[in-house]
Amino acid sequence: MTRNPNMREAILSAAELLFSTRGFNAVSIRDIALEAGANPGSITYHFKSKDGLLLEIYKRHCGPMNKRRIELLVAARRVRDVQDRLEAIVRAYVQPAFSSSSDLAGGGARFTRLRAVMSAEGNAVVGRIIAEIFDDTTNAFIDAIAESLPHLPRTTIVWRSQFLLGALYYTLVNPERVTRLSRGEADGADMAEAIEQIVSATVASLQASDINHVDGALRRTKPIQPHAVGIARKRKENPPD
Repeated sequence: MTRNPNMREAILSAAELLFSTRGFNAVSIRDIALEAGANPGSITYHFKSKDGLLLEIYKRHCGPMNKRRIELLVAARRVRDVQDRLEAIVRAYVQPAFSSSSDLAGGGARFTRLRAVMSAEGNAVVGRIIAEIFDDTTNAFIDAIAESLPHLPRTTIVWRSQFLLGALYYTLVNPERVTRLSRGEADGADMAEAIEQIVSATVASLQASDINHVDGALRRTKPIQPHAVGIARKRKENPPD
């Protein structure tokens, strides 16, 4: 086991790698120490606990990303044309996810994979960290979008912002799927193209009509009863003459 002179960074890099591939719950402090070439005591000395280590990983990636997002958001809100402003707001959120932290070990894609794995685990510790790191910035973007689309309920914007987050995760983690499904006509690793495609799709999603309103009238949303599904299926199979 070779000692790394920059032990703190080695521990962070090792933990990020293991968390992104195995998840948070399955990785022990001993596993991280072995990967980093450290002793377990070094981890508790620098980060107190595994929770503290995960929080520091989020901070070192998301600090620069959130800072850049807010800088771009401030500029976007000054755009006069409403359509251009909405596009600028969405781009201000998307672009830093591709560019931030690329100078760190593993780059932005590995951290995005870690975030996806952490979210899937549903760990309470992870939930608290995500809230601490992201909620203020995300609320600032939701408020800015709401100002550009005042006819939409805030809850609808929250839903559609959640879909944007899913698109970001998958695009960064699995770009080769775009290349494969397009039969090579698109390059999933083309970050500039990915940004524009996500921005375009998100703006269109945000501008779609609210599902609870049709032609300005409130739509009644009732649970679909199982017998109604069966009736609809029979009608489809046996249409009237």
